[in-house]
Amino acid sequence: MHRIFRPTLSPEDWRALLAAPDRHWKNGHSALELALAWENASGWPPEVAALLGSEPALADLDMVLAIPEYAVALPGGGRPSQNDLFVLARNRAGLAAIMVEGKASEAFGPTLGHWLRDASPGKRQRLAHLLKTLGLPGGPPEPVRYQLLHRAASALIEAERFHARAAILLIHSFSPVRQRFDEYADFAALYGVAAKPGRLHPLTTTTPVPLYAGWATGQPAAP
Repeated sequence: MHRIFRPTLSPEDWRALLAAPDRHWKNGHSALELALAWENASGWPPEVAALLGSEPALADLDMVLAIPEYAVALPGGGRPSQNDLFVLARNRAGLAAIMVEGKASEAFGPTLGHWLRDASPGKRQRLAHLLKTLGLPGGPPEPVRYQLLHRAASALIEAERFHARAAILLIHSFSPVRQRFDEYADFAALYGVAAKPGRLHPLTTTTPVPLYAGWATGQPAAP
């Protein structure tokens, strides 16, 4: 997997990185909204800045770099975790690795139960690795969305790779009614956390790098 990246000049540069540009690059879809929000912002989008500022330990983070469509390799065969946006940030205390998942009305992929249906040994291996990475040895219930597991694990994996002091799963939603928030809340509940929108929650410190998660709601920009 290549680790050579190039800067973007406009939201259109994000489109070329999508696996299916014709299907995903549409008004009202998260891929376009996410690109517009981050390319048009001077630094952090306002709702993301507010979310990060809600956790004192991660206040005053400055963006070091941001890479759209960032792939993180996982064991067990199949494709890597294709994250919408990876952000490396820092404050005086050190680095933070942030995996941003854009959402409009789309679900967070299949449920774990559906994903495991007739699971191959490779899938079982991948799930075991994810649960170990996430500090969830007992395993989550089947209704939990699989995508949230590997996105959060991606944040932890890259946090360790960059010797960061924090890993963050950040959901950047463009649904005014917060569609799919319940799916995110089910994931946070695995750690005994009652998720609230606009709040960055510490999930666990039992992992090698502390894991946080938060839901930021932005205004759709595309007509």
